[in-house]
Amino acid sequence: MAVRSEGTPCWADAMFTDLEGAKQFYGDVLGWTFGESSSEHGNYTQAYADGKAVAAVVPPMPGQESASQWCLYFASPDAAATAAKVKENGGEVLMEPMRVGDFGTMAIVREPSGAVLGVWQGDAHEGFEAMAEPGAYCWAELFTREPEKADAFLPAVFPYRMQQMADEHIDFRLFDLGADPVLGRMRMGEEFPPEVPSYVNVYFTVEDCDAAVARAVERGAVLRFGPMTSPFGRFAALSDPQGANFSVIDVTTTDGGMPEFKDA
Repeated sequence: MAVRSEGTPCWADAMFTDLEGAKQFYGDVLGWTFGESSSEHGNYTQAYADGKAVAAVVPPMPGQESASQWCLYFASPDAAATAAKVKENGGEVLMEPMRVGDFGTMAIVREPSGAVLGVWQGDAHEGFEAMAEPGAYCWAELFTREPEKADAFLPAVFPYRMQQMADEHIDFRLFDLGADPVLGRMRMGEEFPPEVPSYVNVYFTVEDCDAAVARAVERGAVLRFGPMTSPFGRFAALSDPQGANFSVIDVTTTDGGMPEFKDA
């Protein structure tokens, strides 16, 4: 597997108090199967779509019980150097770079507007074995009330170029590495309750958005937005039964022309 370019989203995991409940929910909604829990690494459990590793779930460490949320990891050739850049540019390192067996080195950071991100320096485990396939990660957006902070931070830590959507009604920005965009940034509006902090929303690919939403809601998820058809696909935003936010998208069902972007 080729080493991923610095700043590329490369892995996603989430901490769940009810690990078995999470496995059943995502197994039913996204078709995931699960490997053996690694007791050596805190019962870290990989999820697979069609036999390919696409994410992981893990129970909280004692004393670390907090709200469930998905964490998106960004590829780094040197996790320690990336952590240093995070601190230099107003971010916070929540977990200093830590070697994880022969899999790689991880760090957890918070960008200045409050969203939590992962950093992954891959070794034996490079990250996603599939992307944009049913059940696999497809896309992510950072939702924030302070976009100017995120917009200054992200390209200072990773080698991103930025493009702004040319729409005076929507404050949306894309970050790319010279080819396809790798991350979006959306200003949070008044539709978000004030207690909701900045966060990274991950999108998982599904064959049928409406069917996936129906399965999720039947199993206790809360529908937050959609389903809606866009130029990028038909998507919906959900919170799973344990409160973790995520979205599902059918990239084959599209509507409308692509929006215009300009260099930022």
